[in-house]
Amino acid sequence: MAGGPAAGNLHAHYQAAPGASGQVAQVGFNEVNCGCETPCDCDSSSCDAGAMDCGCSEPACGCEVIGDACDMGCDSGCDSGCGGAILDGSLACKLGECDLGDPFSLFGEACGFSAGGWVQMGYHNNALPLFNSRPDEFQLHQAWLWAEKAIDTSCGFDIGGRIDYVYGTDSQDTQAFGIDNDHWDNDWDNGNDYGHALPQLYLEAGYGDLSVKVGHFYTIIGWEVVTAPDNFFYSHAYTMYNSEPFTHTGALATYNVSDNVTAYGGYVFGWDSGFEDNGDAFLGGLSVGLSDDLTVTYATVGGRFADDRITTEQGYMHSIVADVTLTDNLQYIFQSDLLDTENNAGALVRETFGINQYLIYTVSDCVAFGGRFEWYNQEGVFLNDNGTPGNDADDFAQESDIYALTLGMNYKPHANVIVRPEIRWDWDDDLLAGLDEGDDQTTFGIDTIFMF
Repeated sequence: MAGGPAAGNLHAHYQAAPGASGQVAQVGFNEVNCGCETPCDCDSSSCDAGAMDCGCSEPACGCEVIGDACDMGCDSGCDSGCGGAILDGSLACKLGECDLGDPFSLFGEACGFSAGGWVQMGYHNNALPLFNSRPDEFQLHQAWLWAEKAIDTSCGFDIGGRIDYVYGTDSQDTQAFGIDNDHWDNDWDNGNDYGHALPQLYLEAGYGDLSVKVGHFYTIIGWEVVTAPDNFFYSHAYTMYNSEPFTHTGALATYNVSDNVTAYGGYVFGWDSGFEDNGDAFLGGLSVGLSDDLTVTYATVGGRFADDRITTEQGYMHSIVADVTLTDNLQYIFQSDLLDTENNAGALVRETFGINQYLIYTVSDCVAFGGRFEWYNQEGVFLNDNGTPGNDADDFAQESDIYALTLGMNYKPHANVIVRPEIRWDWDDDLLAGLDEGDDQTTFGIDTIFMF
């Protein structure tokens, strides 16, 4: 899936719950510094001055110092555990008091086989020209089920595979719509917005550091993905929705060159197609851990993206993602995407360039705050209707710039539950994207994801 290769040895960062891997991940950091520990659940009536001293001896249970201990010179201090320069120490320590409980799995695992899923429900007051296009209505975005036999090559050769199924308002956007012939899952609609999709169905074989995936699978392009638990934000970026593929059908090899370098390469039938030829393209890339705190991933797809006798599109697309751990609690992601395509006659189809920047501050396993800012330059994605919205024949491509700022929070009351409120501002001076409110729009949204 998009963002799948973006991994590294990060000290602490936002860890999405893995729709692709099937494990319940957490938002958190690795270590809590002196004075920031959550007190034991026991009687503190026996505390004395000696027990509360932050010296060489361990404090008595229930006597741990919270908040003000950040200034008491304990060990290496509380810069990460209590918020450092970003949040007041006492507030951060209170937010850091977190007990996720044990993650619950409905199906569990047996003999290497596992299964699971999630339900995502949400509300947003305005429509976006992306996902979240059904405004002012509480809706089911994703009712997701997956089953997987993950490969284990530690003892040599192994074979496995995976299947994913989704129902909801997001399903029509992850069907095999690259060929508009109602084949595969492209006609599994239930009204204008709801529907079904089968976005992944593949076999995977591996030996040692090499694995090969064959079938229908998510792309490796970009940082944001379709699967809700794997994203920090409820809404999505223009770049992800309009300039990146969602799925491919073909073969993709992954080779772990070393502990810090992973290479990808394969052949796919264009973009977003089922098990039919929708083009011929190379899909590949390289993910390099340049240090413990920095991972850079380059992913590309080039060739024929669409060729269904009606629509033709060929060209080049890449994404570059830099994932940086700034502190034990603060993560920065920089993404740049380039897309340049034409049809068989050599005329422009889409030409886009986007820069997305994310800043995520993890307070505890339960709480994280984040911001995303996007600049999206496009020509050919959103067409100018030439003053005749009912007549597509005279539409033409017009270059424009679109900006979006999103501020949000992740709250996990339990290991299986994520609540994601956000507020988002979009600016489209050329009135091409189709915002509900015209050239600028403010959108509030909130969703909840229940994983099992």
